[in-house]
Amino acid sequence: MNTILEVKGVSKSFPVKGSFGKSKGAVSAVSDVSFSLKERGTLGIVGESGCGKSTLARLLLRLIEPDEGEVLYRDQDILTLKGRKLNQIKRKIQMVFQNPYSSINPKMTIENNVAFSLWTNGVSKKEARKKANDYLEAVGLPRSYAHRYPQSLSGGQRQRVAIARALVLEPEIIIADEAVSALDKSIQGQVLNLFQDLKKDFNLSLLFISHDLNVVEYMSDEVMVMYLGKVVEKGSAQHIYSNARHPYTKALLNSEPSMKVGVSNLDKHQLIKGELPSPLNPPSGCRFRTRCPHATAQCGNAQLPTIEVNTGHHVACHLWDMGTGSLSQNKQSDVLPI
Repeated sequence: MNTILEVKGVSKSFPVKGSFGKSKGAVSAVSDVSFSLKERGTLGIVGESGCGKSTLARLLLRLIEPDEGEVLYRDQDILTLKGRKLNQIKRKIQMVFQNPYSSINPKMTIENNVAFSLWTNGVSKKEARKKANDYLEAVGLPRSYAHRYPQSLSGGQRQRVAIARALVLEPEIIIADEAVSALDKSIQGQVLNLFQDLKKDFNLSLLFISHDLNVVEYMSDEVMVMYLGKVVEKGSAQHIYSNARHPYTKALLNSEPSMKVGVSNLDKHQLIKGELPSPLNPPSGCRFRTRCPHATAQCGNAQLPTIEVNTGHHVACHLWDMGTGSLSQNKQSDVLPI
């Protein structure tokens, strides 16, 4: 499959000011993030709260301007575009936000919420409303809902409206930012299956952001793991979930509750200890080293290698040997128990 979206070295820091406007430094929200999204593929982005997932999503849509890097949509750098050309690209990349209660206008009918973005792009109200109804049906809401208001809908129904609103502009990429985290578990399953169906029906590529590892595994072809603004591991979902290589990824997977009665992962595995470091003053080298049970002095080195341990499976960790793509011999016994 061809690459539809390629991100190269994107970074973003936010200045922090104290009393009397005095600078206290800058929060490193996203640091040197690179990845690619294939046509009709799904890339899952996972990590703890505060790791930079949502900030990254907003950078891709230029809701926030990055400090540096490139965002290539079909080989065209979005960050260099302005005006009409930028708006044309934005129509091809749409976002579904986390909270369905605040992401749609409560003063507009369901039909008008979906049709509004078409009006702003010059489509007549009659044609816009017709397309809005077509897409409401596509996401599983009957036409009888068109003249209702958001307050009369459940959370799952509101999220379907938000998805229809994203689809009505006929995008090629949907960015779903924690799109099911505010929903009940039973409703989550329905919305996830809806995403899978829409992906096939409309030939969509998905960037699926979530802190729920089970959801990411179900949805994704490829997975990228972030920690404190950095990418620590990325590869196929099969490789990540069956043979994770970074200590942080392993700890995340071990933190998931066991689905077997009477069996707890807590009994068998070592979990992450300590608090997340301050993004105002992140650790040098590997940012996970302050919580990693296998950290050595080498982990604090500024040059952190990103190593391809298997085809398409990359890990940013000093515990892997650049030359052989295998565990360094003197670290092998330390890493495997995690």
